Amino acid sequence: MHLLNFIHWNANPEIFNLGPLSVRWYGLLFASGFLIGYYIGERMLKSENVPQKWIDSLFFYIIIATIVGARLGHVFFYGWDYYSQHPEEIIMVWHGGLASHGGAIGIILALLIHAKVITKRNVLWTIDRIVVPTALVGAFIRTGNLMNSEIYGIETSLPWGFIFERNGETVAKHPTQIYEALAYFISFGVLIFMYWRTRSKNKEGLLTGAFFVLIFSARFFIEFIKEDQETFEAGMALNMGQWLSLPFVLVGIFLIVRALKLPEKVYKKRK
Repeated sequence: MHLLNFIHWNANPEIFNLGPLSVRWYGLLFASGFLIGYYIGERMLKSENVPQKWIDSLFFYIIIATIVGARLGHVFFYGWDYYSQHPEEIIMVWHGGLASHGGAIGIILALLIHAKVITKRNVLWTIDRIVVPTALVGAFIRTGNLMNSEIYGIETSLPWGFIFERNGETVAKHPTQIYEALAYFISFGVLIFMYWRTRSKNKEGLLTGAFFVLIFSARFFIEFIKEDQETFEAGMALNMGQWLSLPFVLVGIFLIVRALKLPEKVYKKRK
């Protein structure tokens, strides 16, 4: 098939420069996703009369946990051979290198602390509400990956294949960033419907389980057509992203089954 039939992608990851600093699409989308996610989460929690101090502290916990968790996830899951020799670069987040599985683990740990210190409720109550906007944030982040011409797929002959020219590619590759972003947008739609239009929020763990199954099942299957992120993955039957996704899917199934068996639980509203 002729190269003109494909999409030639040569987007500049930088929007503009401010002296020595540059404003990049990835950073803008990352921040925009969090701000929109905060607005959605705040609206959800306010509908349940949750105190504003809970909401503000929750946002702070999640921001820190996402950045630290995603960075350490990349360091330990994908780049330990390098970072064990260059530990001073672990904190250099601006050089790139974030792993969504690490971010998920970081957020869960942060919410455990938040539930213990702030809400005094079962941590699943918090996670059930946070996962709804988180799915949308994930879609924004994957769009940022597209603007960076990174984390794309293997060669394809499909007409929507992208030739990532900025990376020196000369053949079309699967735009897996778009596949994942669409999967996350759909997941967000399902979860927001479950929250507002059903009684799912009263079944502890149901929304969390649905999130894990939807997001990480999509990630697992899309990884089959994604290029390996690190050389050590070349000989693996399943790559690192797939091995890290499987536990989340299994936990998600468990949470859904458990939630459907338990009675509804409604917390007393706070003033």
